[in-house]
Amino acid sequence: MAAIRRPLWPRAEFRGLAGRRDEEAARGGAFLGGAVPITGRIEFWSVGANLLILAVLSLASATIGHAEAAESDGVKPRVGRLFRVALPITGRTTERLRQPVLKAIEQAQAEKAQPVLIFEFSVPKEQSDYGVGSKIGNAYDLADFISGGSLNAATTVAYVPQTIRGHAVLAVLACDVILMAPEAELGPAGVDEPNITESIRATYREIANRRKHVPVEVALKLLDPARELLEVETDVGTEYTTPEGLTELAKRRAVGKKTVLLAAGQPGRFSGTEARRKGFISGLASDRIEVARAVEVAPEMVKEDVALDGVFHAVRVDVKGPIRADAVTKVQGVIQDAIARQNADFLCLRIESAGGSPADSIRLASYLLDLDSSKVRTVAYIPKEARCDAALIALACDQIVMHPRAVLGGEGDAVLSPEDIQQIRTVIRDEIAARKTRSWSLPAAMFDPKLTVTRYTHKGQSAFFSAEELAAQAQPDQWTPGETVTTPGKVFFAKGTDAVTYRLASHVVEDFGQFKELYGLENDPSLLEPRWLDAVVEALASPGAAVLLLILGGVALYVELHTPGVGIAAFVALLCFALFFWSRFLGGTAGWLQVILFVAGVSCLALELFVLPGFGIFGLGGGAMILASLVLASQTFFLPRNAYQMAEFQNSLLIVASALVGIVVIIATINRWLPRAPILSQMVLQPPSEEEAAAISESEALTHFESLVGMSGYATTPLVPAGKAMIADQLLDVLTHGEFVAPGSPVVVEAVHGNRIIVRESKAQG
Repeated sequence: MAAIRRPLWPRAEFRGLAGRRDEEAARGGAFLGGAVPITGRIEFWSVGANLLILAVLSLASATIGHAEAAESDGVKPRVGRLFRVALPITGRTTERLRQPVLKAIEQAQAEKAQPVLIFEFSVPKEQSDYGVGSKIGNAYDLADFISGGSLNAATTVAYVPQTIRGHAVLAVLACDVILMAPEAELGPAGVDEPNITESIRATYREIANRRKHVPVEVALKLLDPARELLEVETDVGTEYTTPEGLTELAKRRAVGKKTVLLAAGQPGRFSGTEARRKGFISGLASDRIEVARAVEVAPEMVKEDVALDGVFHAVRVDVKGPIRADAVTKVQGVIQDAIARQNADFLCLRIESAGGSPADSIRLASYLLDLDSSKVRTVAYIPKEARCDAALIALACDQIVMHPRAVLGGEGDAVLSPEDIQQIRTVIRDEIAARKTRSWSLPAAMFDPKLTVTRYTHKGQSAFFSAEELAAQAQPDQWTPGETVTTPGKVFFAKGTDAVTYRLASHVVEDFGQFKELYGLENDPSLLEPRWLDAVVEALASPGAAVLLLILGGVALYVELHTPGVGIAAFVALLCFALFFWSRFLGGTAGWLQVILFVAGVSCLALELFVLPGFGIFGLGGGAMILASLVLASQTFFLPRNAYQMAEFQNSLLIVASALVGIVVIIATINRWLPRAPILSQMVLQPPSEEEAAAISESEALTHFESLVGMSGYATTPLVPAGKAMIADQLLDVLTHGEFVAPGSPVVVEAVHGNRIIVRESKAQG
């Protein structure tokens, strides 16, 4: 059998995590402008052929250099699309990938960008056999599609984050670039085959020959453990062969040291570290961020295709109002139930929150990160805001979709301590960024006001890095700094349209209908529009509705106090205040404290009016409690501690102040105009005319009423507790001890204090 020779073509070069080339990479050559990476050497059969090929290569190199110099001002940006390949490979895998992959190439070409297609070979969490079970025919279909002519315009990348076995290895070998986690293993590939036939060997030989970076004999050893793999040093470098092929190799090469790399009967497998050291793969990558760095694509430019499965079983879960422990527990329970009972595989997380509890937001974000994204795709939909720690929940989803004017990040209902900020930075950098292929600097700047983030450009693409993240790039000195996008001393936030520019969000939509259309969910009955009850609560919680409810409730309460016994006004007042607190309670801004304060305040005012006449401590205290309850019911904090809370506090005061002004204006209108109305005149105390008022004032000023003590009369108006009574043929202003006296009821004078005449209802006429 012929030995496998490694060609001398220049090959793609990838840097390690610290940007260093290893010894094998240094021997291999340079990366030629995104060309297909090829490893190895080509045997030259004669000196003349050598000279001819060298001349051609020199001319090509000069041409490429000239072209690169000419295009240095407009280098094609590289855009990445990530496609998760769930193992084992089935008959649906290739067809499921075909349309999204071809569409990604078309979109990149339309944007005049170089498409980089990353195929992440993923073993589901519940599997313990490393993805075995792929049929050779299904694996070949996928390998043929990846290495076929339809994808020539793109660079294909195989990312192996964990050990895979079985014929899925064939699809990995079909990619232009192979990146593996250091501990992940590739192979053995033939574990599903009781007998390795010649046709199966021919399949592996064909795919290995298409790409050349994994020598054919190495690929065959991965397939067939019965083969023995030798590593042979020759006069042109290291080659790999079998004992049978060694004789043929010796006829053409000066053979030196021979080493049995893998003995017959020993399964063929290589870890990422071993494969990189031997030059079988292009590089190492522990997570998606390192994959993006290796292929020179900004992390935010690597977009996972969440619509890969075509048809979803979708559900929507709302995260609304302040983040609290019980609310997070409820959301987790709803998600678990949807996945277990409804087989949901598309989760729309509708977020409308200003945060409130960093620890609970981290808990929900960690839960979302732990979901198997090969089975459940998560998309955050933000119609208004996801501020402060609520932004963590959105960032933990596969994609973020926002309304153009919605806000992501910035100050919110939580005031973060230095410990909170450090913990959140760690979660973003080590968990969210790595799993969701996001640059971590801008998300971290949403919480850390001291973090400075700058826009950088490199080879036609831009990225947003802090100094720490820039230093972690493969070639930090090749990134050109631009403008600073953060403001010193302030946390970062972005509105919907800007969030797409900063690559924090994937899309903007005007409403939920456009969101459903974006993901092809228009006809999904389980992904419902917001319920009518949600719309009612949202409308009642709006500032305009809140002011209207408070005005109606206050005026109705005033009317009830002046028309006891009617009851309609009391019902209206109770309904208005109940709706106000109900909407705030469901919105998460009001609790039992606010309700108790309001009820206690009304009770104190009633006590002042009906039991303890005058305007003393109960009146002042009751009014203060009512105002405090209304203000606190409109916000989640007691005193503002940041700019966002100050703005919310001002809005709360504006709502209450507007309501008070409205109540005063309407009461003044009632006292002036409504008593003259034919029907309402029976419900409202008729004020005296100007002549009557002047006469009463003059009479009261000149009269001493001590002689009236003990005299009887009758009430001419309702006494609530003040009103008019006819005593000793005089119409006088009187006051009860707080009890209500109906018009026409007999009264008797109990005491006189200056011009104040205190009466009580008498049980008999007299």
